[in-house]
Amino acid sequence: MTRTAKAGLEALLTPEESVLVLIDHQPFQFTNLNSHESTMIVNNVVGLAKAAKVFDVPTVLTTVIEERGGYLIKGLQDVFPDQKPINRTLINTWQDRHVVDVVENTGRKKLIIAGLWTEVCVAMPALQALGEGYDVFVVTDASGGVTAEAHDMAVRRMVQAGVVPITWMAVASEWQRDWARESTAEALGPVLFDHGGASGIALTWELQLLATPTTDGAGA
Repeated sequence: MTRTAKAGLEALLTPEESVLVLIDHQPFQFTNLNSHESTMIVNNVVGLAKAAKVFDVPTVLTTVIEERGGYLIKGLQDVFPDQKPINRTLINTWQDRHVVDVVENTGRKKLIIAGLWTEVCVAMPALQALGEGYDVFVVTDASGGVTAEAHDMAVRRMVQAGVVPITWMAVASEWQRDWARESTAEALGPVLFDHGGASGIALTWELQLLATPTTDGAGA
């Protein structure tokens, strides 16, 4: 089985190799989210989804028992307004053949996962997919658990198995890689402004500085 390189250029993500699975960002899951502040997870997963759209990374949306757990949060569904989430009864997303078929049909082997809750709905598919030959990356700040300990233990367990933990802005940065790629840089900028927190503010300032004409100080 191939595994993600731990160092070197091949360790970094590219849009062409990536497929994103977003698991169960639903009202019921948020009601017992205690490892992170809920609005932070909403912000981060929507930012991640928007970045995936910028880079044309195939994205799978999933819900579990939607009729009881609630529809996918609006901010996330709005990124893909015409895409219906795959609704499951299986707790482990990777045991749902519909999800696996969509991922397999992309032909991509770098699987990026974020979801609620980390210790259940993220860890289960991450561990199974890893065992089936996928290189698995878990976006830890777009995922959360019922307690801080539950989230932390899940991440530790997955890392021990070989899953790579990563944050959403690191994913977007590895996809972009070079600001000279203007076609995606122009589209990624607003995503960072809206969802990047202080990093988005700093980028706005940097662009302001770049747009400000320089003077030699002679008229001062």
